[in-house]
Amino acid sequence: MGHTVAERGDVWKALRGTDVEASARALLGCTVTAHGVTVRLTEVEAYSGVGDDPASHAHRGLTRRNAVMFGPAGVLYVYFTYGMHWCMNVVCGPLGRASAVLLRAGAVVDGIEIARSRRLGRSGLPMADRDLARGPARLAMALDITGVEYGTPLLDGTGPVTLKRPIEAVDETNIRSGPRVGISVGVDKPWRFWLDGERSVSTFRPRLPRSERPPRPEKSRQESPPRPKRPRPKSPPRP
Repeated sequence: MGHTVAERGDVWKALRGTDVEASARALLGCTVTAHGVTVRLTEVEAYSGVGDDPASHAHRGLTRRNAVMFGPAGVLYVYFTYGMHWCMNVVCGPLGRASAVLLRAGAVVDGIEIARSRRLGRSGLPMADRDLARGPARLAMALDITGVEYGTPLLDGTGPVTLKRPIEAVDETNIRSGPRVGISVGVDKPWRFWLDGERSVSTFRPRLPRSERPPRPEKSRQESPPRPKRPRPKSPPRP
């Protein structure tokens, strides 16, 4: 039998440590509760701090958007993407390190009816339960997370979102890792972690770096035949 979360040490200690991979792995199996819904985390992605990880929002330093990443661990970093979706991250690491873990997917374990009401499919019908929080945008929608929760504490119960230790111990041998999703830089880091066999884990679609993408086919330009000139009607002679 493999090591469990309890045997690996305290989850919160892992969040405050210097190893962002350990922080990400420790979050698997934890529960996130907000606005009447609780989700058990089944998939996460690690992002390191300044200068370490080109895919991180903090790679080039402090900005207005990523300021909370430079603060204490255990705080929620929320950002808006593609002009339509919110994504949730847990700030981790020492103060000023600016590391974070993206919450990619989970399974709704409480408040299922509320989550269903928030996640209607394209047909207007409720989604399958396994898809309610399958993917970072869906997870945020199931929990009704917006920019209002940006920078709020997760660990002490005083904020609108609460992060708790796993309900059941997670066996380390059940944790898988691979490339992160939807990035074109830092693709060599296997910093996406998920629980094997969980149906709520999102589908992996690799995104090639720009240098490896095939060239776009050129559009064929077919010359259209010249239009025939219309004869101008002759003006009647002046009286």
